[in-house]
Amino acid sequence: MVKAVSLQAVMTLLVAALAGLLGGVNAASSAALGGLACVVPNGLFALRLAFAARRPGGATMQSFFIGEFVKLAATVLILFMVARTYRDLNWLALIVGFIAVLKSYFLMFLFARRDA
Repeated sequence: MVKAVSLQAVMTLLVAALAGLLGGVNAASSAALGGLACVVPNGLFALRLAFAARRPGGATMQSFFIGEFVKLAATVLILFMVARTYRDLNWLALIVGFIAVLKSYFLMFLFARRDA
C-alpha cells in the first residue's frame, strides 16, 4: 500500500511539473491539487488499514469498507473545497492531475517484477 501511495505522490509531482510547463503556475497548482485530492485520502486509508491490521483480530471487512467510504468522502470534500476556494483554478489541469494520479497504479502492474 505504501508503494501505491508513493507512486501516486511521484505522479502528482510529474503531472504538476508537466502542467506547469504547458500552462503556467495556475495549471501546475491545479494539477497538484487534483493529485493531492487522490493522494491524501489514499494515504490516510493506508494508515487506517495498517493500524487496523495490528489490532487483535486484524483488519476486518467492516473496517475496510468504512475506510473506503471515508476515503471517497474525503476525496469529494477536497475537490469541492478546491473548486470553492481556488479562484484561478484550471479545471482541465485539475481533472487531468486527478485522473493521472488515480490511474497511476496501473504502472505498478505494468512494471511489476514477475517472481517465479
